Amino acid sequence: MAHLPCRVSVLGQEFQAEAKLRYIQELGAEQTVCIGNGRNDRLMLKAAALGLAVILEEGIAKETIQAADIVAKSINDALDLLLNPLRLTATLRS
Repeated sequence: MAHLPCRVSVLGQEFQAEAKLRYIQELGAEQTVCIGNGRNDRLMLKAAALGLAVILEEGIAKETIQAADIVAKSINDALDLLLNPLRLTATLRS
């Protein structure tokens, strides 16, 4: 992946919810899109500019659903929302 304009970061096993939140705050939470389904994703989803919860085969934590802006049925559907911003507009309009 050396030729890609990205960085890989590995967070520790302990205090994952807080570590994920700190990480996106360092990136600039107001400029991030986060995707998750676990209880340890709830804080970053709430803080992100756009929090996408996905319902995977193992299910999803209720706290994660409550923290998300949108719930999608798969990771591919969540990523497709980013490729098709009009879907986001339709889902998030008031």
